[in-house]
Amino acid sequence: MSNFIVKKVAVLGAGVMGAQIAAHCVNAGVPVVLFDLPAKEGPKNGIVQRAIENLKKLSPAPLGDKEHAALIEVANYEDNLDVLKGCDLIIEAIAERMDWKHDLYKKVAPYIAPNAIFASNTSGLSITALSEGFDDELKARFCGVHFFNPPRYMHLVELIPTGSTRPEILDQLEGFLTTTLGKGVVRAKDSPNFIANRVGIFGMMATMHEAQKFGLSVDVVDDLTGAKLGRAKSATFRTADVVGLDTMGHVMKTMQDNLASDPFFPIYKTPEILVGLIAAGSLGQKTGVGFYKKVGKDILRFDAEKGDYVPSTGKADDLVVRILKEKDPAKRMKALRESKNPQAQFLWAIFRDTFHYIAVHLESIADNARDVDFALRWGFGQKSGPFETWQAAGWQQIASWIKEDIDAGKALSDAAMPAWVFDGRTGVHAADGSWSPARKTNVPRSALPVYRRQAFRAPLFGEGAVDGTTAGTTVFEDESVRIWHQNDDVLILSLKTKMRVIGPGVIAGLARAIAEAEQNYQGLVLWNADAAEGGAFSAGADLQSMLPLFMSGGVKAIEPEVAKLQQAHQALKYANVPVVAAVAGLALGGGCELMMHAAKRVASIESYIGLVEVGVGLIPAGGGLKEAAARAAADAKGNDILQFLKNYFTNAATAAVSKSAIEAQKMGYLSADDVIVFNPHELLHVAKIQARAMFDAGYRPPLKSLVPVTGRYGMATISAQLVNMRDGGFISAHDYKLGAMIAEIVSGGDIEPGSMVNEQWLLDLERKAFMELLNNPKTQERIMGMMQTGKPVRN
Repeated sequence: MSNFIVKKVAVLGAGVMGAQIAAHCVNAGVPVVLFDLPAKEGPKNGIVQRAIENLKKLSPAPLGDKEHAALIEVANYEDNLDVLKGCDLIIEAIAERMDWKHDLYKKVAPYIAPNAIFASNTSGLSITALSEGFDDELKARFCGVHFFNPPRYMHLVELIPTGSTRPEILDQLEGFLTTTLGKGVVRAKDSPNFIANRVGIFGMMATMHEAQKFGLSVDVVDDLTGAKLGRAKSATFRTADVVGLDTMGHVMKTMQDNLASDPFFPIYKTPEILVGLIAAGSLGQKTGVGFYKKVGKDILRFDAEKGDYVPSTGKADDLVVRILKEKDPAKRMKALRESKNPQAQFLWAIFRDTFHYIAVHLESIADNARDVDFALRWGFGQKSGPFETWQAAGWQQIASWIKEDIDAGKALSDAAMPAWVFDGRTGVHAADGSWSPARKTNVPRSALPVYRRQAFRAPLFGEGAVDGTTAGTTVFEDESVRIWHQNDDVLILSLKTKMRVIGPGVIAGLARAIAEAEQNYQGLVLWNADAAEGGAFSAGADLQSMLPLFMSGGVKAIEPEVAKLQQAHQALKYANVPVVAAVAGLALGGGCELMMHAAKRVASIESYIGLVEVGVGLIPAGGGLKEAAARAAADAKGNDILQFLKNYFTNAATAAVSKSAIEAQKMGYLSADDVIVFNPHELLHVAKIQARAMFDAGYRPPLKSLVPVTGRYGMATISAQLVNMRDGGFISAHDYKLGAMIAEIVSGGDIEPGSMVNEQWLLDLERKAFMELLNNPKTQERIMGMMQTGKPVRN
């Protein structure tokens, strides 16, 4: 298969989605030009320029680095259509109006390069209907490419072909979306709203319908249908507010206009509560008011009966919470169905409605059941897809209960379940693939070359595939770590502790892994099995494990453990084989220090990295400040070190955490030559390649050298700024103390400017300050507060 290299992307439409798709292309280092209409007043490209400025203000941030907004090229349809000739991929993302899209297509079609892919980011319009009017050659290169909002963070992209789309176009685009933009691609049929919105919006409409039936308020429904069900915290009504109630209304209208013969058609009617809110201009998050409204610090919820906002205080009943905590899915579902509690009956009803719906519609919306489950997981934040949930709870038992409810008139539709549901199967996912009603067989996963980069593809209940916790050959395993390999020449160390915190077991595991790697392997990779599923790289030192030591021997008993952590990190830095840290998610405090000591880092774009110890009244003591001093000296290259040191000091003193791996490079936690990976499923693959390449290039650890420091000059300069902040009321006295200690360490202590010190000198300064703070009542307050509430104490 020949390479498909996207040298430049054009995005047509600088609205919310178009601008954010362009931003994510820039994140990935792909040149992009953003088009919109010429402005009627001011600069011709004013509409696009304002959209780009707005990207800097959005939260969550679309850009990995706000300064990269300047890399988006601006254009308008009047003056700049020639630019399209140099684009390999053109994504149309204007408003959901078929006539407007057709008008734009007529304008841009003559400028589309002969080999460029043309795609629409429509959320539900017919891709076939959109392609009407194209010549056959352009039709063959046209498809749907549906990103989910916000595009940087939502893993799902739906690819939708027409009957004319060339298969290789889809394969090329899937490869680009998967590796370059880091997406999970699902191929959908060209049916209204495709897969995720079709099932997800139906689920929300069914939830609203059943909530009204059982008399449940919006806040109670959200408490029931969010994290307690393994779904996004925003649950149902908060999700609607985030998506935008007008957007919800549009998606519902697409279903109303195109699915008149659907057996569930009556449920597609826009709920009266939604109609009223849209009419009032209460469109959710974008207008500041929707199903919820924030007044001061209070969150109010809309009360349909009163037609007004009331305090949001509704919660799930204790009985229902206990049912939902049942670990056996079959027992949990049985308890919900048999309970007389209205909330439990409501939950059974929404499960039943969704199971019924996906069984009836699977053949018309997707090739197989796997695509439905991944679409809902990646597009709606569900931990388990609907087919997975059904299969885990007992396929045939659930099917019989649904049939009973249909026969009794309790279901939302009287549509019969398809015959295949009752053919004796135990589910739709198995080792040989997932069920396809059209093909009447299980369909295996895609074998495209891009998926060879994923050592462990997204797991699916019922497949029984090995994952990163059991795969390969284990060299050593205990409750803290697993040391293993994939039957090749690179050793892997995976942390097993909660939030991958670093305690004595992890420190011992590091030493064992380094010794094993030096003796028998070409490299060592630090990678955790849940890296692609939102797990942490490491949330830092395990404070809980220090409590018994503190209780039995006081502060002095802890000092040897701090020294062990420092020496473990030093051993990592000076290992005789390359150590590569595969970072994803949180890398905080000791976790940040752990990855800083690796020979190289391969980081997921969604890596949140920082030295955050001041939040618990401590300073970094695992070598993080020592590394800051050394890196600042290296960055200075003979110039004034203090100018380079300030960035490292400020980040540590303010507990700043990067909002992306790109920002972590800017902060100095990642080096310029560290690798940023956009698909976390490819993290292990890329990290192992880096380790082998370093070994093949004759890797030697860095020579231990002296570090030039700023001494008392640096201490005095930084401390003067801290005094101003303290006296101005911007920081507390204890914050000042912490800042002054950090300044002393990164400056090398009270010594002559330009002095040369070794790393142990800096480590000793770290450890001394850390021990002093452990005895400080203010620090003890912060530690206890964090352990009890999980939130920092400001004192």
